[in-house]
This record gives sequence, structure tokens and C-alpha cells, in this order.
Amino acid sequence: MKVLVIHNRYRSSAPSGEDAVCDAEADLLARNGVEVVRYERTNDDIGSSLAAAIETVWSRRARREIAAVLRRERPDVAHVHNIWYRISPAAYAACRDAGVPVVQTLHNFRMFCANALLLRDGCPCEDCIGKAPWRGVRHGCFRGSRLATLPVAAAEWLHAARGTWQRDVTRFIALSRFARERFIAAGLPRERVSVKPNFLAAPPPAKQGTGAGALFVGRLTPEKGLAVLLEAAALVGHRDFRLEIVGDGSMRGAVEREAAQSGGRILVSGARKRAYCLEAMRRALFVVVPSVCYENFPLAIIEAFACGTPVLASRLGAMAELVEDGRTGRLFTPGDPADLAAALEWMTDHPAQCAEMGRAARAVFEERYSASMNFESLMTIYRQVCAGAPA
Repeated sequence: MKVLVIHNRYRSSAPSGEDAVCDAEADLLARNGVEVVRYERTNDDIGSSLAAAIETVWSRRARREIAAVLRRERPDVAHVHNIWYRISPAAYAACRDAGVPVVQTLHNFRMFCANALLLRDGCPCEDCIGKAPWRGVRHGCFRGSRLATLPVAAAEWLHAARGTWQRDVTRFIALSRFARERFIAAGLPRERVSVKPNFLAAPPPAKQGTGAGALFVGRLTPEKGLAVLLEAAALVGHRDFRLEIVGDGSMRGAVEREAAQSGGRILVSGARKRAYCLEAMRRALFVVVPSVCYENFPLAIIEAFACGTPVLASRLGAMAELVEDGRTGRLFTPGDPADLAAALEWMTDHPAQCAEMGRAARAVFEERYSASMNFESLMTIYRQVCAGAPA
């Protein structure tokens, strides 16, 4: 089988989780004998010009270039990961004209949400699900700017109106059951939305022992729940409580100021390579994921599971689906510092139970999120779309 992988990379100065997942899946296919052809563009040179806005809605260049690749390579299926903002839905039209079925992984909610997070004013927002996207313009949901939001909303509205998603995409891949239901509510055909989670290509060995301390790994941005986490950490009375924060972002300064006043209970390690993050997970008692947005599929959760480390997460969106409360971790009320503080204290005070949950988490990882499971799921989807079968 030959697969054309289409992906619009984010800025090279800030590689995204989507970029990493796309690369990992392409490598997985190639290692298992699938011929992989790639078409990519990046957002490095995107600007605020009229031409850039038009390209967000419909890129004639991307359609022309993808059509040439399709003629030359004749793939069996095209797997699209991201089309925003240099490729656009024009990619689908090129594949339709060539008679090549299209699989689209739904890494985020950009298809009907201007900021892709279903988040506004620090709370989950579903105002645009199943409706015209102009509310996003009014609220300036993209980069806090009404002007910047306008071309994004226009692209969403135009392609919803012309039926692009229903007409030009053969199969959608949602990363969780929660996400699948949100996309169906937004108008995608239920029979064409499959669920296939992300995976880890080279998981670390499960840790031995219990580990010590809490760990946060991720972007230091408001939607990740850093403010809630810092407030909760200040409320924890357990003398053995320690929190390491790994990552970088707009809240780095605020996090470091809070750490400086914590009496050594909070350590800010900054941006680190993946190897460091995995080793930090192996030595932690538990990983905390306090996001206030839905999160489509936080890789930190399955990375922790692979390490044999339980996860304390917000009872929200896909997080509440991935973490089984009391078995592979604990859940707390999203945005509630007091409830998070109580959970942080409980886990710090119960290392034996954390170790037991960590072993269960590793078993769940091996059952659901391994590379072999992911490859079989991908190939099943590809065979179905090539045969015209429903999800």
C-alpha cells in the first residue's frame, strides 16, 4: 500500500504535538512496509496579508502541488493531519479529482472553533458547535484579535456551507470518544468518524518502585491550568509534597515567581528534551494534568502510563476518558484549586496506592497505546476507505 501523508507544520521555532504525531505515524507505516510519500508546508512565513488570508480559505498553490504529487505517485489513500493555514481544504479537492480517498485525523477542534480549543475566557465553550462561526470573530477567539479571527471563521463558514467536510473527506479519525461526539454534534457524519488514539513509538521501561513528588510536563500557558495548579500547590499541607514543572510558555515568569516563594516545594526545570521528560515521569510519584480546556488527546497521559506512573487529571473532556479514577490515577473538579489540593495531598500521602495505579496504567498502555496496536488500527481504516466501507 502507498500512503500520501499531507501535513501543514506549525512554526519550526515551536514544534507541536501534532507535528510529532504525524512524524511518528509516518515512520510507523514505513517501518512496517507501507510506502509513504509526504507533502508538507509550514507556517513559518505566514503573515497578515490579504494573500495569506485567502490562502487560509483556499490555497491554489497547495491544490496544484498536491495534484502533481498524486499524478506522479498514485497513492492508494491520502492521510491528512493538518491543513491550516498554508494548505487549506483545497487538498481534499485535489484528492477527490484524482479519485484518491481521504483520511483526516482530527488533532484539534479547528474545523469549527477559531482557537481550536473550544475554550473562551478560561472555560470550555461550545457556542460554535453546529452553528455559524461568527461568534468567534465577535470574541476575537483567534490570537485575541477580531481581525485575525476573521479569515479563520470565513474558512470555517465557507467550507461548512459548501459541504466540504461531508463531500470531500472519506473518513475522519477522532482521538477519543469524547472528541468524536463533539465532531458529530458539529455536523460530521457519524458513520464516517472512527476513533484511534495516539501512541508512543518507543516507550521507556516501566519504573521500579514508587517514585517521589508530583510532575507537570507541558506548555506553560493558561489553558493548561497552571494558575489552578499553583494555587492548589500553595494549599497542600503535606510536608513531603514537591512539584516539578517542565516546559516553557507565556506563563513562565509567573510560574518562576511562584516557585521562588514556595520554599523549595516547586522546581521549574524549563523546556527539556523528551528523554528528560520521560525520565522525570519515571522518577515521579504521579503526573498532574490540570488543563481547563477539553484537551483532545494529551500525550503526557499516555507517556506517564508508559512509564508506569499514575495521572491526576481534570475531570474534563478526553482526560476523564483516558484516566480511570481510582485505577490508573485520580480525577478532580476542573478549575477547582481546593479539590486539586486535596487530590495532590492524597496522592502524596498514599505512595503504595500510587504504585498500584501506576502498574495498572502501564497495562492499559500496552493494551491500547502501543505502536503495534496503532499500526493495526491505521491499516484497518485504510482498507475500509479503499473498499468504501463505513467506520
